[in-house]
Amino acid sequence: MKGVFISIGILGILVLICFGGLFLYDVAHSQGESDGYSDGYNQGYTDGQEVGYSSGETEGYHLGKQGGYEEGYLAGKSDGYEEGVEAGYEEGVSAALGHDYTIIDPTYKQAIKFLKEDETDENKFVEDIYVCSHFARDVCNNAESEGLRCAFIEIRYPDGGHSIIAFNTTDEGLVYFEPQSDEIVKPVVGKWYYKCVEPKPGYRYEKPSFDDTIVDIVVIW
Repeated sequence: MKGVFISIGILGILVLICFGGLFLYDVAHSQGESDGYSDGYNQGYTDGQEVGYSSGETEGYHLGKQGGYEEGYLAGKSDGYEEGVEAGYEEGVSAALGHDYTIIDPTYKQAIKFLKEDETDENKFVEDIYVCSHFARDVCNNAESEGLRCAFIEIRYPDGGHSIIAFNTTDEGLVYFEPQSDEIVKPVVGKWYYKCVEPKPGYRYEKPSFDDTIVDIVVIW
């Protein structure tokens, strides 16, 4: 019997050890799971935060850039439009007034004085290179630079034409001039042009080899 009791006692101890081990396993497993979850959560949170922050920063930058671009574009367009209108208006006024100054119709005396001082008539006529239209153009430009309104005149012949200039003087009305010589011209439709030029003292015009009958006079301001 004594041997039986000993066996039962040993068996009980073994059972206690078994259940105790299982209990300790459960406790240890639970504690390990808790600790592992905590450490894993913390690490996962840290890793996730870094990835999320990077993604969010990138997305936020693009969204911010897009929104900022749209707002900046609209604001810039508005400001640019207003400044463009102002600049265009000033340029338009400047162009209309004659390059930053107001051009005027001169008196007859002012026109004569200008032509005497202008040196365009001293230029050399070169066939197909520097001809009557160039003389007229240069005198008009020089007059405008002096604040005087000058007209470019086209004298049309049956088979050609000629270019001169004119001033609408405030006291003598429209007065024509030959820009190559500064001589006064009184063109009349139906009349030969060479007969319309008032030659300088001691000089007379000969009839040209072509028909210079005036068929039209075009005044261009």
